[in-house]
Amino acid sequence: MDKVELEAAVLDLIDEMEGPMGDAHEIYEKLRQTIEGLRAMGMPVPDDLARFERELEEEFGMGKGTG
Repeated sequence: MDKVELEAAVLDLIDEMEGPMGDAHEIYEKLRQTIEGLRAMGMPVPDDLARFERELEEEFGMGKGTG
């Protein structure tokens, strides 16, 4: 999966999360995995996406040191 495909996957997950039918926690997990894929490939995570990830970690109580 290249950078464009990963970015598209992230945008799809965000759209799904904002929709009425999405399970936000499940979508968060998918988003987290996609972001980890970016990191694993050595790609930078955009600042706004990293901030969104931190906000979701706080919302779902999954920040570092919790869980």
